[in-house]
Amino acid sequence: MLLQLRSMANRRLCRTRTRLLDAGFSLMELMVVLAFVGTLAAIAIPTVTRALASIRLNGAVRTIANMTAVTKTRAASKFSRARLYVDRTNNSFHVETWDSTVVPAQWVVDGGTTFLPVNVTFGFGVVGAPPANTQPAIQLAPPCLDNAGAVVGNTDCIVFNSRGIPIDNAGAPTNVDALYITDGTTVLGVTVTGTGLIGVWSTPPVVAPLWTIA
Repeated sequence: MLLQLRSMANRRLCRTRTRLLDAGFSLMELMVVLAFVGTLAAIAIPTVTRALASIRLNGAVRTIANMTAVTKTRAASKFSRARLYVDRTNNSFHVETWDSTVVPAQWVVDGGTTFLPVNVTFGFGVVGAPPANTQPAIQLAPPCLDNAGAVVGNTDCIVFNSRGIPIDNAGAPTNVDALYITDGTTVLGVTVTGTGLIGVWSTPPVVAPLWTIA
């Protein structure tokens, strides 16, 4: 009787092991699945990478446009001058206001510093013309001046007076202000017209640009 029970138990164990083996995948099946997954990844990763890069670039230009608007508002609210200060060495920008209540009068940082995303820089590459009805010729905003009136290298400043009109470093109205950023695949721009109207633009990085409203 005991031998019969052992024999039955062994047969059940063998059947269980057989089922487990039958339920698995062969090496060939695994290789086919891995090849399929690899093909999908090879197709999807570049697409996802491009999409993320586009999101970062567009997010950056929106931030610059918003900060330009904030700068314009700061000038009006403080009845003074305000400027968006771009540091191209560090790929960063921040708002400053002119404080005439101290001696000597000076520019004061107003808020935090924002940095461009990875692989995004200020500039317009080979693009040869600005968006229509903006600047006379494509260029970044004029360089910033320090508190002593000296030019600060590798900087650009968009300056507003208390009426929200863009002005040059001498205080005269201007229509040359713009900031451009690129990741090598697209150029985006923020322009400020002589009336203070802020625009956001996009073009492929080509000599004869195809500017569209971004």
